[in-house]
Amino acid sequence: MKLNIKAFSLACGIIWGLGLFVLTWWIIAFEGSTGDPTLIGHLYRGYTVSPMGSLIGLSWGFVDGLVGGLVFAWLYNSLAGRFTVSRT
Repeated sequence: MKLNIKAFSLACGIIWGLGLFVLTWWIIAFEGSTGDPTLIGHLYRGYTVSPMGSLIGLSWGFVDGLVGGLVFAWLYNSLAGRFTVSRT
């Protein structure tokens, strides 16, 4: 079975981006908004635990998940074609 590369990468991008967006608002709800740099902020330029940072994280997460999903689906499809199981 092969994966649809476009659909898989789009789903990964949406899930990763929304996940980071929701996580940011979860932290804002319980600990408040801060401008302090975070570990994710070092990877995603401009990301902070703030309302604007959540939008920046959403866009970075979407692009990162899109590219990661694309590479994963492409690699899966490439390897799935080589390792087929013959049923007798």
